[in-house]
Amino acid sequence: MRELTEQNAIDIVYGCAVVGTGGGGNLKSGLEMIRKLYSEGGKIEMADLSELPDDAFVATPYGCGAPKLLGKKLDDKYARLPQLDYPAPLLAFRSLEEYMDKSFFAVASSELGAESTAEALFIAGSLGLPIMNADAAGRSVPDLQYSTYFVKKKPIYPMAVATEFGETIIIKNVVDDFRAEAIARSIAVASNNMVGIADHPMSGKDYKSAVIPEAMDYAMRIGEILRKVKNSGGSGYDVANHIASEMDGKIAFHGVIKEAPWEARDGYNYGEIHLTGQDDFGGDEYVIHFKNENIISYHNGNVDVTSPDLICMINAEGIPVNTPNFEVGEELNVLALTSPGIWTTEEGLKCFDLNYFGFDVPYKPFVK
Repeated sequence: MRELTEQNAIDIVYGCAVVGTGGGGNLKSGLEMIRKLYSEGGKIEMADLSELPDDAFVATPYGCGAPKLLGKKLDDKYARLPQLDYPAPLLAFRSLEEYMDKSFFAVASSELGAESTAEALFIAGSLGLPIMNADAAGRSVPDLQYSTYFVKKKPIYPMAVATEFGETIIIKNVVDDFRAEAIARSIAVASNNMVGIADHPMSGKDYKSAVIPEAMDYAMRIGEILRKVKNSGGSGYDVANHIASEMDGKIAFHGVIKEAPWEARDGYNYGEIHLTGQDDFGGDEYVIHFKNENIISYHNGNVDVTSPDLICMINAEGIPVNTPNFEVGEELNVLALTSPGIWTTEEGLKCFDLNYFGFDVPYKPFVK
């Protein structure tokens, strides 16, 4: 196992913010968790798949709901309720262990997102367990069924759901991941649009066959590129360009936000980002549609990049942008990265069907 330095963990969170495609929670919140853990003397170890015993058990904690605007206060209707002083997914993870009467060997990451992956890292460090160097999505995803576990037909249950008010619910079984999504999302809607979940408890043998290996290293590499370019005085465009060059991607667009209508509805953030081009993209228009994560983009009215490929956003200062934390007039550098291979298999594309999001568009890899 490798011990992650604080800088390693911060690089992972920044890398996850890039590949989070607008989703995965707030970067600021993710960084705060990591810095809190290390400032209090904590540490995080990372285990490769080869170090996971076949008969050991892992589980996957994460947040589910609509990420909030930075600085937004708690709604009055929740003000009377007690507040956890640690992430709700940690409570869910502990509750699932208690229900199953098992001690989990490691913490698994559900998706690569700034806050969701930071929560997994924080939980691992808080409980003295390793984080697995793997992931069940290789990007951020809007719904529970968008996981390599689902593609590989691994059951999501039993699962634990915890609110930020300290309430816990154990779901012993569920028809399928779509029902799990509907049930968990309804609890989130009744709980300030966010809950913590721990699910997919499974043996090491099953886990190894169901995830994307070395995903944490992938995120760390992107975070390292971002940090080094910024530290050398590079612009946001430079950051995006270096990541594209080194990680098999492309600069999809460079411009400013003209308008960005969005709404929080049914436990998601839905919206569009309309950009007007600058420099090499002067005179062009670009539109990104998102459901928490960026789903599809159009360049001058033509489909440009579609999920499961990654539509990433980096601002003028080289900081990844998460929905809905953007402003009209803000500069955005749109970066496209290739999807993990499992999503472009026949079964993966059935799962990541764009028709589910209301777009009658077939997937095709973006042109570099």
